[in-house]
Amino acid sequence: MKILAGFNGSAVSKAALDLALNHAKAFNAQLIIAISAVGGSRQTIDDVRAIDEIANVAKGMVAQKNVDAQINELIRGMSPGEDLVNYARENDIDLIYVGIEKRSRTQKILLGSNAQYIILKAHCPVMTVK
Repeated sequence: MKILAGFNGSAVSKAALDLALNHAKAFNAQLIIAISAVGGSRQTIDDVRAIDEIANVAKGMVAQKNVDAQINELIRGMSPGEDLVNYARENDIDLIYVGIEKRSRTQKILLGSNAQYIILKAHCPVMTVK
C-alpha cells in the first residue's frame, strides 16, 4: 500500500500527517510526504527557505514516530491540489491524507480550496483531517 500525505506545515496538515504516520506504521505501508509549491519566476529565496523549514518539521514528525517515509518537495508549476492529484496518479498512490480548514464561501470562491480539489479529482480515496 502506498500512502501520500500532503503537508504544508499548518496545524491541520500536521494532524493529517500524524494520522498518516500512524496508519503507515500499523499497515506497514509506504509513506510519501509531499510539500507542494507553485515555483516559477516569482519564487524568492525566502520561499525556498520556507519550504525547507516545512520539510524539517515533517522530518521531525517522521523521526518521532520512527516510520520510514520519503519527503518530496514538488515544485512543478501547479496549485498544490492539482500537484498532489497528478503526483498520486503518476505514482499509483492508494490513499491520500490531507488536512482541511473551514473556510467561508467567499474565501473558497476567491482563494479556491486545494483539499476540495483533491477530494473531487483524486483517483483514489482521500482521508481528510481537521
